Amino acid sequence: MDNPVAEIHTSRRQLTTLERNKKLKILVVDDEPDNLDLLYRTFRRDFNVLKADSGINALEVLAAEGEVAVIISDQRMPEMKGTEFLSKTVPQFPDTVRIILTGFTDIEDLVEAINAGQVYKYITKPWDPGELKAVVQRAAETYDLLKQRTEELRRANAQMALLTVLVQVTQASHSLEASLTPIAKVFSDSFAAENCILQLLEEKTLVATQGSYSRAGTVKNWLDTDPLTSEAIANDKLQVALNVAKEPKLDGVSHYQDTGVQAHVVIPITYRNEMLGVLSLQWKQPCSLREDELSLIHLSAQLVAIALTSSRQH
Repeated sequence: MDNPVAEIHTSRRQLTTLERNKKLKILVVDDEPDNLDLLYRTFRRDFNVLKADSGINALEVLAAEGEVAVIISDQRMPEMKGTEFLSKTVPQFPDTVRIILTGFTDIEDLVEAINAGQVYKYITKPWDPGELKAVVQRAAETYDLLKQRTEELRRANAQMALLTVLVQVTQASHSLEASLTPIAKVFSDSFAAENCILQLLEEKTLVATQGSYSRAGTVKNWLDTDPLTSEAIANDKLQVALNVAKEPKLDGVSHYQDTGVQAHVVIPITYRNEMLGVLSLQWKQPCSLREDELSLIHLSAQLVAIALTSSRQH
């Protein structure tokens, strides 16, 4: 690859913008219909707003919808106080930022909830819409920052684990062929791909020697008829299709429909200008890969190329 950094940036531009444009989800909880409607209308432009008219119903919404960035809950509600409801959300959704609305001086409950880390801030009723919007915006930014740091730590651990296992696999294998399937499994596990195929090349032609891994147990190899793979081999460049349905060059390619693969990344394995093979990562849902993940794939592919060369020489 002449310029892998530029190539990764080019691939990054191909990625779907759905993640970037998607609104954060927030949950508003109030037993008074007028207040619930007002909260919904206040935030619907900037957030994907979920509603619930009680703590019990709110827990059901979270069970169905999953994690939200911010919860705004009234304190005085029948059956369950806001602080009680929020405390029940902490174990499953520790990163969610929680805000209480109160028209009463429930200082003891609020102080206890705040000290326990269950409440980010409380707002007195009637609230000022501008003030509440500013508080919720800061809460959303706090959530984003927390998720970013958590994700950075997860990625760092995943990168170290991937590179460590790749080294272990290649050192433990007694032959080139024996290392291919374990390497495919490592990549599949590291990038949550349903299928992974590592297939060797001779003079830019796919050969029978390959290793594959599938969470389903078996994977059908159609790389020899795949336009994305052909382009990767012809140009020695990483090929990315993270939403196959939106890729004109893959329109009507039957093996995507037959196997249900909706996202596909093909990485040439190259060492000193010699292409040794290709690595195919396949997902059953459209997905997104960050630039650092593409960089990790590229770095790992380089390590695989070195390992394959070493195994071949021995």
